[in-house]
Amino acid sequence: MTELLQQAIAQIQQLPPDQQDAIASRLLAQLQDEQKWEARFATTTDNQWDRMAAMVRQEIAKDETVPLDQVFPTQTFCT
Repeated sequence: MTELLQQAIAQIQQLPPDQQDAIASRLLAQLQDEQKWEARFATTTDNQWDRMAAMVRQEIAKDETVPLDQVFPTQTFCT
């Protein structure tokens, strides 16, 4: 276990049981969601990626896209 995770768990342990359970539920849901996405990406075929890329190119050509900073104005994206 990493030091950062140990620190987080130590702080969570100081909370009342209902708050601990709420955090645990969110963490478990997040982990399950990540596993589903990883499995989905792992099984995506080259043909599916190609079709998705073609769809994106069509949207760009039709000017149907918006910059990410308009969709997620508070997010910072690496370039």
